[in-house]
Amino acid sequence: MHKIKIFSIEKHKKDEYDLILSDFEKMLSKYARIESIDLFNKKIAQSQKINAESAKKSYSDAIDKNLGNYNIFLHERGEFLDSMEFSKIFNKEFNVNFYIAGAYGFEENFLKKADRVISLSKITMSHKIAKLVLFEQIYRALTIVNKHPYHK
Repeated sequence: MHKIKIFSIEKHKKDEYDLILSDFEKMLSKYARIESIDLFNKKIAQSQKINAESAKKSYSDAIDKNLGNYNIFLHERGEFLDSMEFSKIFNKEFNVNFYIAGAYGFEENFLKKADRVISLSKITMSHKIAKLVLFEQIYRALTIVNKHPYHK
């Protein structure tokens, strides 16, 4: 069974998105254990008030201690994958971590720590929307891998 973690630099607030994400978690439970972890602390909050470079550094510090077996960073300049290409990740990797940076993105040097850097879209999305799109694409990918008709 796949083990997937999604780390996001954001303050968690209960809202209507949680219900949709919860539905995807239930559907995904056939194929994977998935966990969504919001990383936000006082250091990040303070650094975002200073400047972009300070904010990016605080994101790197928060994420660095959570790097796992196979790390995928979501980034605006990452590679674009279609659903079939995305599903191939899960043919090879069973412990996958995804990372969504804060408002200022990742430090350029920190991106080198990723096994893969991908983009969900050319448009900018809020963390909630990006996470929702990612959950849906993970579900779609795992249904492709498991030959379930959802993808068709």
